[in-house]
Amino acid sequence: MGVERICLPEDRTEDGDSAGFLARLVRFTHHRVYREHGAPYHGLFERLGVGDAAMEGLAQQADRLGSRPFTLVHGDLHRQNFIVDRQGDLWTIDWELALFGDPLYDLATHLHLMRYPEREQERICRIWESAVEGARPGATLGWRRDLPVILAYKRAQSVYTDVIRGALALELPGAALNWRALPRVARRVRHGLAAAHEVQGMPAAPTLRQVSSAYAGWFRARARLTASAS
Repeated sequence: MGVERICLPEDRTEDGDSAGFLARLVRFTHHRVYREHGAPYHGLFERLGVGDAAMEGLAQQADRLGSRPFTLVHGDLHRQNFIVDRQGDLWTIDWELALFGDPLYDLATHLHLMRYPEREQERICRIWESAVEGARPGATLGWRRDLPVILAYKRAQSVYTDVIRGALALELPGAALNWRALPRVARRVRHGLAAAHEVQGMPAAPTLRQVSSAYAGWFRARARLTASAS
């Protein structure tokens, strides 16, 4: 399949290399999200018990993925990105995260974002299998074996981004903590940590109090460092 790539040559994965596709996503999350953009928040990650062990473990698991022919992948499939117009036609919007890769990534992303009950999840998987196999023969090969690995990546990835977004959402002018917003942010971060707790390298699911305490303690420690530096 001829697809014009806009990414750097070293970030391109050959068609069908599902293992390489996931490995690059894991590497991006590990180095760009956690190590680079997450560097100012490493003290917060430590308080929450989150390190880089999960990404290291997922990188090893990615090597075992089977091969599937690549397709256009939306990258952010959830109910708010589907629209039914007045004629009853279904449209998919918000393609800013689209990429060319393993079609199973879209199923994993959708299941992660929608959090269906187990019975409904199985129904969605069967619908996906039928539709994708019909459109791209061979694109569902080994999906039951590989889906848990990609789901584990999505859950771990969400933890890193949610922790950083939470800190940004709580910061008031002057780097003060927004106590009013803390319960809402803590619930979101705790939910992500609870979903990811079975991923190797992730901490056990914390309590809401523990998450709130981690953020409050990190803001206090940062304020002390700022005061001592000035």
